[in-house]
Amino acid sequence: MKTIFCFFFLAVTSLGFGQEFNDANAIEFNVLKGNVLPHSPELYNLITGHPDGFMISFSKKTRGKELWHTRYNYPDYGGYFLYEDFKNEILGKNIALGAHYNFYFLNRHLVFKIAQGIAMTSHPYDKFTNPKNKAFGSKYLGNTNLFLTFKKENIVNQFGIEAGFFFSHFSNGRFKSPNTGINIYGINVGVNYNFEKINYKSPDSILSQMKFRQPIKFNFLLRTGFNESPTVGSGQKPFYHLGFYADKRINRKSALQLGTELFLTTSLKEYIHYRSVAFPDDHLAYNTDYKQVGVFIGHELFINRISLETQIGVYVYRPYNLDIPIYDRLGMKYYITDKIFTGIAVKTHGFLAEATEFTFGVRL
Repeated sequence: MKTIFCFFFLAVTSLGFGQEFNDANAIEFNVLKGNVLPHSPELYNLITGHPDGFMISFSKKTRGKELWHTRYNYPDYGGYFLYEDFKNEILGKNIALGAHYNFYFLNRHLVFKIAQGIAMTSHPYDKFTNPKNKAFGSKYLGNTNLFLTFKKENIVNQFGIEAGFFFSHFSNGRFKSPNTGINIYGINVGVNYNFEKINYKSPDSILSQMKFRQPIKFNFLLRTGFNESPTVGSGQKPFYHLGFYADKRINRKSALQLGTELFLTTSLKEYIHYRSVAFPDDHLAYNTDYKQVGVFIGHELFINRISLETQIGVYVYRPYNLDIPIYDRLGMKYYITDKIFTGIAVKTHGFLAEATEFTFGVRL
């Protein structure tokens, strides 16, 4: 029954993407074989086999119609369907849907794929029926995938082959505890098919030689959402992360960031209160300040109205030490106008997610 459901879901999904990307002109099918990266002691009892699965990607190949196409060497963009079997009766199986970009290098033979979506797990944590699953505290999760693949297209007519390495992450961003998440690394082997041959336009050499200048910009933003403390069943509480940073465009694609932010996480406030009462030997004061302040550096990759953001920071004020003192963030932003943006990001400490943040900001 589960196998039939998976094939039925795949068929419906394929049809849906065919309608959504009706001008898509490429498809890829990759078989995945990997290992679980045990980033937490709670995961060792969950590693009983080598996870395997497959990914189907539907892509639209850019032709140089817009400036960013030539700037990024004619990338692909589209949607994907992912199936992952963890070979473990506690973890079960995951499926995921999302969007992806393919960026090409080395005469279009080396491909870097970044894919982000929403996943559903078959065996989430349950206090009574599945209490050992500390990885997935909820049925619905976030999914991030990175691929580095050697690709050869149009070997036989429009069919080609590809092989490389992948990294996949599943986590609910600690929206619900427990949530250690799962990271998988391994190899992928697949085939690709182009529905038509593409003649790429030559890049505009005059434009590429023009210097790009932009003054330092100042950004004010609010990151918000809900998360749960490490105490299972404590409930979702809102958080408010207020940030300010300056960025400087170093070229048409990239900007460097330097900033600071204030973290107001109400689930941490309640967790401190709980620990002070439940564990008196810790000598934790009931009124210990839950607020945190961090400073960070970052990089923003501008594509079109979408940009990809990576940041790493350190806490300079943190009365209560729950996680390691260094945090990082991976996110995606969308510029509604040149000055107003929104986005989504995941804040983590190493491989342990703290929050999925929804962003609203201005860039002046």
